[in-house]
Amino acid sequence: MPLPLTMQLDPFYISSEPYYRPIGQEIPLFAAAADAKRPILLKGPTGCGKSRFVSYMAYHLKRPCITVACHEDLTASDLVGRYLLKNDETVWVDGPLALAARHGAICYLDEIVEARKETMVVIHSLTDDRRILPIEKRGEVIHASDQFMLVVSYNPGYQSVVKDLKQSTRQRFIALEFGYPPRSLETEIVVEESGVSVEIADRLVSIAQKVRNLKNHGLEEGVSTRLLIYAGLLIARGIPPVLACRAAMADAITDDSEMRLAILNVIGSFLE
Repeated sequence: MPLPLTMQLDPFYISSEPYYRPIGQEIPLFAAAADAKRPILLKGPTGCGKSRFVSYMAYHLKRPCITVACHEDLTASDLVGRYLLKNDETVWVDGPLALAARHGAICYLDEIVEARKETMVVIHSLTDDRRILPIEKRGEVIHASDQFMLVVSYNPGYQSVVKDLKQSTRQRFIALEFGYPPRSLETEIVVEESGVSVEIADRLVSIAQKVRNLKNHGLEEGVSTRLLIYAGLLIARGIPPVLACRAAMADAITDDSEMRLAILNVIGSFLE
């Protein structure tokens, strides 16, 4: 016997308000899309706050949020569901996408381009006016709840011929573009999230801005706001600032010895 609806969704409610500071008009745009029952595509670099934003909006919309970290082995059955053997009988178990559509949750597919292209096809019927999810194995069609919302994200910085969203998929979504926060706001976020002083946070942001300039000169991705918070957390716990930044920034984002040395020089110029 399936669990009651409340028990199925209870683990996916956000119990306390996540800390989030808006960069632009993403909050009213997301709320309007939710009200219009339209899907959302979040674009932006790693660690800039996309996932935190989804949690923040789920909390304020009072909807459960089911997050799926997409990967190359993700199958359609992983999203939709499958039959499983339980107590000597075969029972159907909804996957995260079916659970969200059936009962009215936000389904957040993080880094969707990492999933197999054939897997992404299953979301198409949920992203147009039909808002349905066919389950062929059961001969069932789920008509999405009014509270259901599909949100996907990806990092355009890693675009390639192999890993990119087709136009036929992209044009089904309302897109919100994310970037790193302005300097003063990023400093405020680092202070709030890590507990370091404003002075230290400002130096960390200065390092990040310098390193981000290296992105088109051999570095695949710049230092994210998330990594600044990690460095701050280490510093707040007594780790020397240079060592904290080496672990959270230089060693975290590259294995190239020359690039690593360049980043360490930047760190030293602000902290030694």
